[in-house]
Amino acid sequence: GVLCLPDSLNLHKDQPRSNKPGEVQMFSQSELRTIEQSLLATRVGSIAELSDLVSRAMHHLQPLNAKQHGNGTPMHQKQGSLYWEPEALYTLCYFMHCPQMEWENPNVEPSKVTLQTERPFIVLPPLMEWIRVAVAHAGHRRSFSVDSDDVRQAARLLLPGVDCEPRQLKIDDCFCASRKLDAVATEAKFKQDLGFRMLNCGRTDLVKQAISLLGPDGINSMSEQGMTPLMYACVRGDEAMVQMLLDAGADLNAEVVSTAHKYPSVHPETRHWTALTFAVLHGHIPVVQLLLDAGAKVEGSLEHGEENYSETPLQLAAAAGNFELVSLLLERGADPMIGTMYRNGISMTPQGDMNSFSQAAAHGHRNVFRKLLAQPEKEKSDILSLEEILAEGTDLPDSAAAPLCASRNSKAKLKALKEAMYHSAEHGYVDVTIDIRSIGVPWTLHTWLESLRTSFQQHRRPLIQCLLKEFKSIQEEEYTEELITQGLPLMFEILKASK
Repeated sequence: GVLCLPDSLNLHKDQPRSNKPGEVQMFSQSELRTIEQSLLATRVGSIAELSDLVSRAMHHLQPLNAKQHGNGTPMHQKQGSLYWEPEALYTLCYFMHCPQMEWENPNVEPSKVTLQTERPFIVLPPLMEWIRVAVAHAGHRRSFSVDSDDVRQAARLLLPGVDCEPRQLKIDDCFCASRKLDAVATEAKFKQDLGFRMLNCGRTDLVKQAISLLGPDGINSMSEQGMTPLMYACVRGDEAMVQMLLDAGADLNAEVVSTAHKYPSVHPETRHWTALTFAVLHGHIPVVQLLLDAGAKVEGSLEHGEENYSETPLQLAAAAGNFELVSLLLERGADPMIGTMYRNGISMTPQGDMNSFSQAAAHGHRNVFRKLLAQPEKEKSDILSLEEILAEGTDLPDSAAAPLCASRNSKAKLKALKEAMYHSAEHGYVDVTIDIRSIGVPWTLHTWLESLRTSFQQHRRPLIQCLLKEFKSIQEEEYTEELITQGLPLMFEILKASK
């Protein structure tokens, strides 16, 4: 079919419609046609042609997006214009190159390109789609530049049958950031970048030379992503490099910074993560063992008695279903009851704080959930927090109230298991839900209905009969409008199917 621009990129609508004296048009009609032609191009004849098209397209797309920044379709960074690295253009040229296409007349300014409205392949995306998706990937990692991997990830989404591995967490090039610095700062930036790359190559014999290049913080210097060399080594699972960095004095418990002022490429989801968190996330058990033996905090950045603002290593291991890692962390004292809170202290989700029980249940990891359940409970302080007093409606306890500790632990665990039951039912893991119910956690109407619906969809007749018998155990105060709007139609469907 014939390609056309979407309304959000319509260049004509911003043009003044009248020709009043003194009213200046942004672009002439010929310029508008050239811009549209650039955005709709599906094939290019050379890297020079592509570079010109991308430069022209980015020049006009960024101001458009500045006006539309709040409409949910981000196209550029708030910090400034995105820069396309040369490798990114070569990668894009690989996907868009057509040897049969040449400049129609390279002597014309601007050079004229012939656009074929009949596309040879119905799935061949225009340049505007390549730019949109590649820029979105660059924005997701808080980068100032589009690199070759961003283009490959765009190809994975735009071209059926094209695939590549997911992007690996690694040190980003500093070339783009250095464009805004003076000569002295740029030199320091390149030296630090070289130091990170020397450590990143896995050569343990280069550690001393690399440390000398990293800057005043030495072995604990942070990249623009807010990560230390030890964190990158843990991501790669390089046990020998981790040991060398530890021997050189690397801080075991250094955290990814929470501010983006000095480190603009810090991703919000990794804030406060430690080296142990990264090792657990990537499933490198020997590295996790090494860090724990060296004295890494098993709860990551969490300090005793404080609210947790990032996932603990145990939460990540439980979500991934890594039984061996979960067992190791529990053995070293990790607490499965710890959840994640927002900065303002409000729970992360309406149904709870997604502790390790909920993470395992929500992802259907039955063996991990049972392992967490078998873990002995930790003793808690007898002092109630204000939040607990308000939640439980409890008077302040006497200092001699001995049974309170066990009672509070039981209440907290029951609350955690109710949350886990909700998530397992919501995600369709009815076997985990039944496991939780079998240890005495009461049904809510919602979890019962979701479990019944899942059992019906999976044609598990014995389980349906068991759940119907369980209905009488639901407390009357649980009966809500959901029973009529969702429950009755579901039960009629079950009756109809059982004939």
